[in-house]
Amino acid sequence: MGGCASKEKKDKVAADATTGENGKAAGADGATADAAEGNKTNTMVDAAVLQKLEDGFAKLQASDSKSLLKKYLTKEVFDSLKNKKTPTFGSTLLDCIQSGLENHDSGVGIYAPDAESYSVFAELFDPIIEDYHKGFKKTDKHPARDFGDVSTFGNLDPNNEFVVSTRVRCGRSMEGYPFNPCLTEAQYKEMEDKVSSTLSGLEGELKGKFYPLTGMEKAVQQQLIDDHFLFKEGDRFLQAANACRFWPTGRGIYHNDNKTFLVWCNEEDHLRIISMQKGGDLGEVYRRLVTAVNDIEKRIPFSHHDRLGFLTFCPTNLGTTIRASVHIALPKLAADLKKLEEVAGKYNLQVRGTRGEHTEAEGGIYDISNKRRMGLTEYQAVKEMYDGIAELIKIEKSL
Repeated sequence: MGGCASKEKKDKVAADATTGENGKAAGADGATADAAEGNKTNTMVDAAVLQKLEDGFAKLQASDSKSLLKKYLTKEVFDSLKNKKTPTFGSTLLDCIQSGLENHDSGVGIYAPDAESYSVFAELFDPIIEDYHKGFKKTDKHPARDFGDVSTFGNLDPNNEFVVSTRVRCGRSMEGYPFNPCLTEAQYKEMEDKVSSTLSGLEGELKGKFYPLTGMEKAVQQQLIDDHFLFKEGDRFLQAANACRFWPTGRGIYHNDNKTFLVWCNEEDHLRIISMQKGGDLGEVYRRLVTAVNDIEKRIPFSHHDRLGFLTFCPTNLGTTIRASVHIALPKLAADLKKLEEVAGKYNLQVRGTRGEHTEAEGGIYDISNKRRMGLTEYQAVKEMYDGIAELIKIEKSL
C-alpha cells in the first residue's frame, strides 16, 4: 500500500534530504535539487492510491472512531493533502494514515514514513501533535536537549511495596535513513551492521552482546522472550503502517550482562534505547540511560529537527522521545480504573496494561508513564513521571 519509492536515485539523496547539516532534519524544502530533478516525472499520486484514500476516508468518517486522525482529518485537510508526496521518498498521505484507516480503534492513527512527512503533511501532523503533547503548537519550538542533574532522582518505593520495576527509554533515528516503511532490505542490513558494531564498543556496566533476529537460536529466542526483552513482529497497527517489511532482516536486540540495559534495532524506531531494573530506583535507571545515550551518540549521528526535537516514526514519541514508566500495583486506586486514569491524568501520566499499549493489566499491575514528550526537556519529562508516581503512591497509602 502507498508510495515510498525505493529508486536508487532516491536512496542516494536520502541523506541530504532527511537531514541537513549537523544532524538537523530538513523539511520538504531541504531536499536537494537532485532529488527534485528525480521527482519531476513522479509528482502524481497513483490513481489506485487515491482510490484507497477516498474509500478509507469515507469509512473513517462514517465510523465511531475516537482517533486523533478522525478528529483532525477534515474534508478540507484531506483534499488539500491527498495529492501530495514527500520529495525524496515519494511518501503519500496513504503512507501516513493507512494504519488509522484500517484500525478504527487507534488512539492516534498516523505515522511518518520519512522525516519530510512532518513538513509536507504538517496540516494534519501539527494539530495531532498539539493535541497529544498537551498544547505544543505549530509556532512552538522544542527546547534543546537537557538531561539535567541525574543525581536528583531517588528511589520511588524504597520498601518495595508498590513498584515492581522501573524503566526509562528513548527512541532515536539514524541520520540519513528514512523510517521503516521506506527502508530497503539493503538499508536494514546496513543499519544493523552499524548498530551492532557500535554497541560492541560499549564498556563498563553497558558492556554486553548483540543478538540479530535473523538466524536466532530457539533457546536464545525463548530466553529473551522469558526476560520480556524480545519484541515480536509488529502488532497490527505497525503492520498496517507497512513498518514490518523484510522481517526479521535488520532487526536485533542488544543487552548488557546484567540485563538492565537494552537496545532494540529496527523494531518501531531505528533505535530504542532502554534502561530498566526491578524496584523503584528511578535515579539509577535514568543515570544509566543518560550515560548510554551520550556514549552511543558519539558514534552514531541521530536525526534531529530544529522545531520537533528528535525525530521518530510515531508523532507521539517526538521531542525528548523519553518514556519513563513503572510497573506498579495500586490495588485500592485501581479498584476504579476510571478514577486511577483520572488521577494519573492530572499529573500528565498515562495508564496502560502490563505489557504496554493495547494490553490488559495482569495481576493488577499497571504500566504508568509520562505522557508529554514535547515542549519540555528530558529532565522535566522524567520529573513529571517521578512526581506523579510519588503522588499516586501517597494517595494509595491514604485510602
